[in-house]
Amino acid sequence: MRITTWNVNSIKQRLPHLLAFLAEARPDVVCLQELKCQDEAFPRADIEAAGYTVETLGQKAYNGVALLVREPLTLSEIRRGLPGDASDEQARYIEALISGAETHPVRVASIYLPNGNPVDSPKYGYKLAFMERLRLHARALLQDEIAVVLAGDYNVIPEPADAADPEAWRSDALFLGTTRAAFRALLAEGYTDALRACDPRDGLYTFWDYQAGCWQRNAGIRIDHVLLSPQAGDRLVSASVQKHLRGLDKPSDHVPVTVELTAG
Repeated sequence: MRITTWNVNSIKQRLPHLLAFLAEARPDVVCLQELKCQDEAFPRADIEAAGYTVETLGQKAYNGVALLVREPLTLSEIRRGLPGDASDEQARYIEALISGAETHPVRVASIYLPNGNPVDSPKYGYKLAFMERLRLHARALLQDEIAVVLAGDYNVIPEPADAADPEAWRSDALFLGTTRAAFRALLAEGYTDALRACDPRDGLYTFWDYQAGCWQRNAGIRIDHVLLSPQAGDRLVSASVQKHLRGLDKPSDHVPVTVELTAG
């Protein structure tokens, strides 16, 4: 089972790139973030025509997450929204149980974690509160003792090796010590950073800003992560970054990250 996460930074703008990726890579599950559209505006018909079932949690102009599942795999037990705060209206979390006749079930979540900047605003408090809610929910998911995959744009640079220029990010919400500690606390619940488990090299980035020639200078950061429960970690075959998609015409500023799991 191949599971991809990708912040497309507007599904309307990036639909041709997404459809080409689906045809070329044929991932079994795709976790999308930053759709920037409401559910009724999502290009469902185009993606269904490519052989995928679609579940979305959209929001006008901002945020938005989706799960795409390649037939004949099916989705069930769909959860829209992260537990822990009934007043939170931001579309940042969708989760489902993915099943198939020839593979053991996997619970997959698509996550768009808050950016948190500026740090001296309520946005950073919201980011940390969201991370704590995610930690508690991630812990609860382990109780079912099935494979869990928490994939998405975490807006967290875990370590200095995950940035081309760590000093430039020292005071940023993505790299503050409190942010990184919250991410480590999530991992400490029993989750594995899939990409780092497969490839410990420096220079693995998933985001390059549109400004200041960041792509041309390879001034990137790694903020898109796939976290695996112990049951999913035992099935891990490979993890990779599809960096070449950043070089397309009118690309997203993020690129996909894909993990491959055994059937069970």
